[in-house]
Amino acid sequence: MSADADDPDDAIGYFIEDMTFHGKAERTREEYRRVLRRFESFLADGDRNPSGAVLTPAEATHRDCMAWVHSLRGTVADSTVAIYAAYLHRFYAYMTQVGVYESNPMALVTEEMDERIDTDPERRDISVEEMREFVRDVTHPLHRAVVVTFLKTGIRVGELCNLDLRDLSLNGVGDEYDLGERAQLSNRGESLYVAAEPARGDSYNGEERSASNKRKRPTVIPIDDELARVLRRWLAIRPDARSPAEPLFVRTSEDWGRRLDPPAIRHVVETHARRVGWHRSGGGAAENVTPHYFRHFFTTHLRDRTGDRGVVKYLRGDVAEDVIDTYTHNWGDRVRDLYEANVYSLLD
Repeated sequence: MSADADDPDDAIGYFIEDMTFHGKAERTREEYRRVLRRFESFLADGDRNPSGAVLTPAEATHRDCMAWVHSLRGTVADSTVAIYAAYLHRFYAYMTQVGVYESNPMALVTEEMDERIDTDPERRDISVEEMREFVRDVTHPLHRAVVVTFLKTGIRVGELCNLDLRDLSLNGVGDEYDLGERAQLSNRGESLYVAAEPARGDSYNGEERSASNKRKRPTVIPIDDELARVLRRWLAIRPDARSPAEPLFVRTSEDWGRRLDPPAIRHVVETHARRVGWHRSGGGAAENVTPHYFRHFFTTHLRDRTGDRGVVKYLRGDVAEDVIDTYTHNWGDRVRDLYEANVYSLLD
């Protein structure tokens, strides 16, 4: 049990613990915790909240909530303001529903707000040349391998976390690693197998997983010469893994040899994105470059280059089994040849 949940008077801790019982993902819980604690700090500062006194969430009125939402404006994107307000509204709605609070002070606030959550934001427009310059300055072998894998495959954070050595078919590595043991990689050349089934909390290949894969069906993604080169460089210095599952990507600093988890991967991407002004605290999806942005970049540029939406959907794992079969049965011509002829170059 978390420290938050140990305090029966801590309404936010109570709510976060209930989110755990409802099966909400750790990342979701952390986002709620961060936003709700920010609201709590606002209430505790009499110089900032309209009451001029130290308040708890239980004592907040609709004016306190409205003032907090207003304090966000200009510090984060409009869509982010709407998201934070939705988190607070959900907190009060739940606490009212379970009988902890008598009413929801956010109900009127959300009705009167002009900001709305942007479900399909326009994203930062980054050219291939700009991305090439970005990758050039990512010199740490692990960081470069993570970034280039995202950009060359379009996989999700959880899918990258869950990759094991058995999922990688790669030449020129020697006998040090047992690579490509998946039957699905047979006769596919240098390629990557992305499974559909790992889910957070499941024991998979002898290890409990901290992230979930979300693709509809497993996919074999070609590896071009650039990604192969980056992965060989990473494997040359990869620490021995702590897990018998032999994760492809493991930590090289704290928790040496432990599988990378989603927070660690997001931190890698955020660190390098901040360096070039592509990420700021409070920035929304339209501004910040994240691992999900790399998936967007992959989709946009490869679709434009190939003109084949079907093969891009196959590579993303977005299509159903009957469509995947079309590409699986003629994988060399329909997938690898098209991919290698059109994938963008990122290395000098």
